[in-house]
Amino acid sequence: MAIFVIGDPHLSLGTDKPMDVFKGWYDYTSRLESNWKNKVRPTDTVVVAGDISWGINLEEAKPDFEFLNSLPGEKILLKGNHDYWWETKTKLENYFQANGFDTLKILFNNHYRYESFGICGTRGWINEKKGEQADKKVLLREAGRLEASIKSALDENLTPVVFLHYPPIYYSEYNFEILEVLHKYGVKKCFYGHIHGAAHNFAIDGVVDGIDFRLISADYLKFDPLDITNELK
Repeated sequence: MAIFVIGDPHLSLGTDKPMDVFKGWYDYTSRLESNWKNKVRPTDTVVVAGDISWGINLEEAKPDFEFLNSLPGEKILLKGNHDYWWETKTKLENYFQANGFDTLKILFNNHYRYESFGICGTRGWINEKKGEQADKKVLLREAGRLEASIKSALDENLTPVVFLHYPPIYYSEYNFEILEVLHKYGVKKCFYGHIHGAAHNFAIDGVVDGIDFRLISADYLKFDPLDITNELK
């Protein structure tokens, strides 16, 4: 059983907001489907790190859920900044069950076991340069959710691996609240998305202060889910 990761598929099968207008995103849904089916098996797991659907509610996002559910493997979904359809974990789980989306799981204040590892994560947030209070409150809330997720894995004696939507480090900007949680619990691997296009050049993709940060935005990965199985051994 392998584990893959990819972020920011930005699916728009139920809305008129395709990403093909952006450089490198041509025919991206078909490319993602082809690459996914070529490597992911039904017994595998794929973590999808946010910005999953452009739908603004569950019904608009439904065709995108149908698409993901039709692909091989179990999918663990976490929230991105454009996932306006996102609801409470219970409501989403009930909706998935009612619609037969039996391969879709929600990562929110919890974890999922993968061998001896705990798949942990949250959306994260950005640090505004002016330190606006509203953003600070959101960041502290996200740091708390990340800590709850990590603690739930540690309670089962699992090694936490963290998946975020927002990068905890980007260029010279730092999300100190998120980083503090990562260091507090000895997290060694952190995967994140959100960064697109030319901004890839400023993303952190390597080890910083003992943590291996990896960018996994769909366009950065050429819409090809990244196999991280060996990295967790």
